[in-house]
Amino acid sequence: MARNLPLLSASALYALRGGFLVRPFVIALALGAAGAVLTSLEERFPAISAVIPEVLFPSHADPQVAQAILTDIATSIMTVVSIVFAILLMTLTLASTQFSPRILINFIRDRVTQWTLGIFLGTFSYCIASLPATRSLPQPFIPVAAVTGAMLLALVSVGWLIYFIHHISNAISVNHIVDRIRRETELVIDDLMPDPRRPLQLGPAGEGFPEALEILIKSRHSGYIRFVHIERLQALAVAYRVSLRVERRVGHFVPEGVALIRVSRGDRVTEEHALQLLAAIDIGPTRTMQQDVEFGIVQIVDIALRAISPAVNDPTTAISCVDQLSSILIRWLGRTSPPSRYYHPPHVLRLVIPWIDFTGLLDLAFEQIRHYSVADAAVSLRLMRALGDIASTVDEPKIRRALQERGQQLLAGCTERLQAGDLERLKQRLLRIEAGIAVEDPA
Repeated sequence: MARNLPLLSASALYALRGGFLVRPFVIALALGAAGAVLTSLEERFPAISAVIPEVLFPSHADPQVAQAILTDIATSIMTVVSIVFAILLMTLTLASTQFSPRILINFIRDRVTQWTLGIFLGTFSYCIASLPATRSLPQPFIPVAAVTGAMLLALVSVGWLIYFIHHISNAISVNHIVDRIRRETELVIDDLMPDPRRPLQLGPAGEGFPEALEILIKSRHSGYIRFVHIERLQALAVAYRVSLRVERRVGHFVPEGVALIRVSRGDRVTEEHALQLLAAIDIGPTRTMQQDVEFGIVQIVDIALRAISPAVNDPTTAISCVDQLSSILIRWLGRTSPPSRYYHPPHVLRLVIPWIDFTGLLDLAFEQIRHYSVADAAVSLRLMRALGDIASTVDEPKIRRALQERGQQLLAGCTERLQAGDLERLKQRLLRIEAGIAVEDPA
């Protein structure tokens, strides 16, 4: 367990940022503890109650008033919590059916929603924790500061409810959803690729493994690769004096029993070593945004495909998706690609991690949209403009050729489906791509 602590820590930190369990539970626990501690301090030091002015809580001598206030606030808050959950479930259902079930993870990771649940549940916990100390017998005691704090928390909860309704009404907007996915994807790119791209940057050295990769370590679980702890794998490879190659990249599905890692020098790899190597790769039932840039693109593509389907016929949404995809690709091109080959000591290849290249990312972002939008002039024109925007940000001939080829494929697919005027605009935009000039046509 101690050896797997880095991977467990990374997974725990990611879980802390997402889900309706950790953050709301911590907030509720903290406020509940605050209520219990505050009442205990008031009972031990009565001077604390005297600090609270009577204008905030006039009934300093009536325990029944304090009990009524705490009980009413706790009861009302639980009613509001049920309403919040109903709104949230309705939002999740609407987003899943209208856009894509894969975007639910973005709503679950929404911090405003997590804080909303945490504040309401925390206010309830605070009142319940403060209520037992309020008594009439054998000696009357009124936790004035605690009751005042409960009233202030009630006002905060009312204000936060208004803000939550405003936030959730904006969050269900498709433009807001796509923009949020784009921002999260760019954060993953920034984390994986922190260094800016340099002109004429050379790739890593091409030395091969010093020995044949003769041993296969098979996956013990079925699921998606969500996170690869590269430092851990490299350290294990050095410690065992072997070379490793991960067979599938982050985001790929690995069935149980399929080779996941290839290793040299099988005589040095015991069953315990194999388990340690597998433990450095997090496999789960769903994809996450820890290291998976492709997953962010897939979510936006899903929304675009559903928007241009005959049942929905919403090209404006598809156009918004194309715009955000172009922004992600430009961010990717502006950074140095994540290293695939790791050496230790220098010139001794220890680890190879596969990553998607720009061509694969470009096809993932635009190919399906191009295929299903050949009869839609607005979406096709915006696709061509997006290719032109990307081409205007790079000078590398290989990337320019890839963008030109996609533009030519787009034009060829639309040749028999669009009117002559639209085809002429597509041709003009293709010429701009070949010249590396951003399309200035406003359409």
